Amino acid sequence: MISSSPLVIGVGVAVALLALFVLARRLRAPSAEARESKRAHDAAQEREPPVEIGETYEFGVNELTDHHSGDEVAVGKVKGFVVFTEDVPSGLEPGDVIRAKVLSFNEGRTSADATFVGRA
Repeated sequence: MISSSPLVIGVGVAVALLALFVLARRLRAPSAEARESKRAHDAAQEREPPVEIGETYEFGVNELTDHHSGDEVAVGKVKGFVVFTEDVPSGLEPGDVIRAKVLSFNEGRTSADATFVGRA
């Protein structure tokens, strides 16, 4: 028979609370993907962009996504630096290689906006 003394009950409650605390911390902790994204973002802020405004670069499209403007943009990287390319033609798909002219940097200079020049 299990004892129902106040000490046993107190220990049981403490163990249950500790288990809930550990579970809550694990659920709130950032995922490995989120931690890697944060690390890459921090590293990007510490380096000079490998692209220049006004220059044209050739790179592969990693993904197509909706821009805050509502238009679809191609996302790619030049030497690990993210470039969002506007005015992409329909039918463009991830894996396609394009040329784009850099127009501006974001506020932290961790990515650039560009306009589509052509397919490579």
